[in-house]
Amino acid sequence: MQKYSFFINELVLIILTMRDFISSNYMKIALACPASLPATQFGGILFLSIHIAKRLSNEGHEMTIYTSDLDFANNASTFNRKLPKKEKIGKYTIKRTHVWFSTFLFFVNPGMYKQMMNDDFDLIHTIGVRSFQSFIATIVSKRKKIPLVIADQGGLTTHPDLKNASIIKRILIQFQKPLIKFVINNATRVIVANEYEKKIFMKFCNESKITTVRNGIDLDELNSSNTNFIEKYKVPEKFILFLGRFHTVKGIDVLLDSISQVKNNKLMNNVKIVIMGVDFGYEQVMEKKINELELNDKILLIKNPSREDVLSAYNACKFLVLPSKWELSPLTPLEGFAFKKTVISTTAHGIPYTIQHNENCILVEPNNPTELSNAILDLIDDEKKSKELGLAGYNLVHSTCNSKNMVKETLAIYEKLVE
Repeated sequence: MQKYSFFINELVLIILTMRDFISSNYMKIALACPASLPATQFGGILFLSIHIAKRLSNEGHEMTIYTSDLDFANNASTFNRKLPKKEKIGKYTIKRTHVWFSTFLFFVNPGMYKQMMNDDFDLIHTIGVRSFQSFIATIVSKRKKIPLVIADQGGLTTHPDLKNASIIKRILIQFQKPLIKFVINNATRVIVANEYEKKIFMKFCNESKITTVRNGIDLDELNSSNTNFIEKYKVPEKFILFLGRFHTVKGIDVLLDSISQVKNNKLMNNVKIVIMGVDFGYEQVMEKKINELELNDKILLIKNPSREDVLSAYNACKFLVLPSKWELSPLTPLEGFAFKKTVISTTAHGIPYTIQHNENCILVEPNNPTELSNAILDLIDDEKKSKELGLAGYNLVHSTCNSKNMVKETLAIYEKLVE
């Protein structure tokens, strides 16, 4: 009996040692960002935080997203007190606090400070440096004396919205400048998406503080749609997709002008342009322009689309057109690549650092309707080229720009800071 007792004691000791070793590698991480589910139309910041939370929670880490109660049911300023203050999604948690007021996507939810101070975690990662949430996250990291990782995805002071702004917006910008410096100065590590964003941050901090992690998409999530888009919306099999916010910076005016130039071209027969998105202050102007250019027969406008409809549109379209005037590291082209669909975009700012002209996409000069219309006709006429570019994009997201790689590199940063 003593013999068996010895082996049992040894086995228990081994199990306890393994448990301590395994648990020591698991961390409690706080992710702070302006918006989270169900506001999927908010874009990149939301999806990046979800990808990190989902993958790392599945690996055993305790992941909590601290955010606002943005709902996006109708527009960009719908805050819903009825959303759960604490919600478990899979293995990660979302904690929401109500937004007292907002202006130009600056969501003020002071309750987030108390919420974060009451919780324990090893590290904070905030996404969206110009946000109120990053300001709160920075204060909490200082109070708790724990590492702060920051990422922006918004270009800091380079966004074109910051130029020619209204008086109210200029006041907000002046307020945000010291906020940006405060967050960056107190950050332990800065994550950037590409060399373009790195150059922006180097105006605020030393290069040694910066690590590049390419944005990635969740390939598993992008295969989950069961909707037949063509049947549901009665569109022809040949349709071109624009997906993005209804905002001047997205170049929708350029797209409409380009379609107006070629609408009577025989290559455009039975071709529809599907414009999907949520309003960020441009919807009425866009609809007026569609009427003025007599494009109602060529354009299908889908407002506030569900994620299911977005995925089915990717799957069914011929290719995407995203004529943005400014982008940092867009996710939409990468999501299109997951469905082997290429994209026509522009050479504006960070776009060429994310996708590559004539390798997996076509890039044209921004604000150039003629060049854009020629590129559209070229891809409609050359289906082989469109498919080859789409396949190259597919290979890019499967080899490099996916959430698995992105989260793996992000976790390595966490581990170095917490060890």
